[in-house]
Amino acid sequence: MNILVIDGMGGGIGRAIIEKVRANLGGVGITAVGTNAIATAAMIKAGADVGATGENAVVYNAARADCIVGVIGIAFANSMYGEVSPKMSEAVSQSHAHKILIPSDKCNITVSGVSGVSLTAHIDEVVAKLRQMSH
Repeated sequence: MNILVIDGMGGGIGRAIIEKVRANLGGVGITAVGTNAIATAAMIKAGADVGATGENAVVYNAARADCIVGVIGIAFANSMYGEVSPKMSEAVSQSHAHKILIPSDKCNITVSGVSGVSLTAHIDEVVAKLRQMSH
């Protein structure tokens, strides 16, 4: 399974996702794409197989992924303080890959029914869903 992890800002959430996936799932490929070089570097350091940065990297890799993981903002144009371009969000939303999106109020998006759950709990749920998909 080819997992695409997309993150921006400092790459902290993407880093945490990759570390948890590496610790709990074997035999998966992880591609890290950052909206900026700092995010990409953090995810590569966390154990991604390959990494790339920017709009074209999101467009290219979203079309080739089996699963896309990141905060919900990766599917919305101009989220994450403008780091997600319209082309990036379009590539994510139009990809045939399964998407596992983590709610984040930092993206200025609220998902009704999701409240009081920690980021760690969301990442644990990501790993559980990936485990189900890989079997």
